Amino acid sequence: MRARLLVVFSVLVGLLVLGLGVPLAGATAAADTSRLFADRLGDTTRFAALAQRAVTDDETGPLTAELARYDEVYGIPAMILDRDGRVLAASRPAPLDPTAARVLLALVGQRSEPPDVIWPWDTAPLLLAEPVLVGGEVRGAAVTVSPTWPARAATLRGWALLAAAGMVALGLAAAAALPLVRWILAPVESLDAGTARVAAAVRAGRGAEPVGDGRGPPELRRLRRHFDQMAAGVTHALESQRSFVADAGHQLRNPLTALRLRLQNVGAALAEPGARVDESLRDEHAAALEETDRLTEVLDGLLALARAEGRPPERAPMRVDPVLTERVDVWDVLAGHEGLRLVRRGPTGLVAQADLDSVVAVLDAVLDNALKYAPPGTEVEIATARVEGDVEIAVRDHGVGIDPDELARATDRFWRSPTQRGRDGSGLGLAIAARAAERCGGELRLDLPEGGGLRVALRLAGA
Repeated sequence: MRARLLVVFSVLVGLLVLGLGVPLAGATAAADTSRLFADRLGDTTRFAALAQRAVTDDETGPLTAELARYDEVYGIPAMILDRDGRVLAASRPAPLDPTAARVLLALVGQRSEPPDVIWPWDTAPLLLAEPVLVGGEVRGAAVTVSPTWPARAATLRGWALLAAAGMVALGLAAAAALPLVRWILAPVESLDAGTARVAAAVRAGRGAEPVGDGRGPPELRRLRRHFDQMAAGVTHALESQRSFVADAGHQLRNPLTALRLRLQNVGAALAEPGARVDESLRDEHAAALEETDRLTEVLDGLLALARAEGRPPERAPMRVDPVLTERVDVWDVLAGHEGLRLVRRGPTGLVAQADLDSVVAVLDAVLDNALKYAPPGTEVEIATARVEGDVEIAVRDHGVGIDPDELARATDRFWRSPTQRGRDGSGLGLAIAARAAERCGGELRLDLPEGGGLRVALRLAGA
């Protein structure tokens, strides 16, 4: 952003220099043209005055010698014409066309008007003609043909000075703009850098570090202060939410446990021989137990989600094999009870840069989800791989999976596929896995492999 703003500032200064330089360049060319015209007009008028005697007495010898000396010294051809346009005296043979417009105007008594501006690319000579007056009567014309290179060279020198001055001004402006741009953008850059830190702190459950440092324009300093206030408010709100979820879960766990024990006692009483109870009450009792179990599962998921979002991660090199071996041992009992087989595939010896507890939370949530929806008699595969320097741990089941359009929503809280509404579950498993993956610096990816089922892959940075 600093480079772009500096470029914009330099372009504006360049346009300003150009806007001032173009008129000055035109004025320089006009001034050089005027000086050339005034100088040559004086010479031409002098020759017109000298030609009065030659025209009257028809003595052109001295005048011809004067014109030749002038041409020899200055390289400017000159000639005297009579009233009929015939050459009376000339510095060189046929130096010009006697029928030129200025010559014809001079023969009728009109003096030469200033020419248009002579630009460096105009190579045509400057022709001036002045009438020769004797007793107020036009008796001929004095003509000079001047090369314009002196004026054009002077114009180019003036333009070169203007260009040099413009470049110096542009350089000074750029040098002055750099600290100015730094000062202006200091709050924006600190906001840019601070936003990432604040986002990381919010996800980690830490307090947001202020980004304001007192530099920059007042408006941007106020913006930074407001950003700090907003970040502190968001952090406080999230912390309050997590604390509420954790506290509510802990506070509700004991009443739920007591309620379930009471329902079990009631169930035991209903099961005693000779107990006379309406069968509808037995059904209500079974439904109450199911709802209690479901509520307990939701509370456990909320507590796991709060733990996944609330604890600061501790990333360090982590050997993958011991972690997978431990989790496979833990979940293999449940897999066998459900008629499933846990299978480990892929290379060994991988090391990832991650938070151990978060990785364990991801694996537990994903394995619980896979064992819940995999059909009995199938495999649940845990595969490892190295992908572009990263470490990938994937869990794949062979269940019915979900629709491709539902992949984007599968990690939302409390979301469940319409095809799975009849099964047990709270809709928090993959949400917990996704949050834990973020906290350990990884990425959770879901895809639908060939052969059916769902594949959930945790991508971690290699160590």
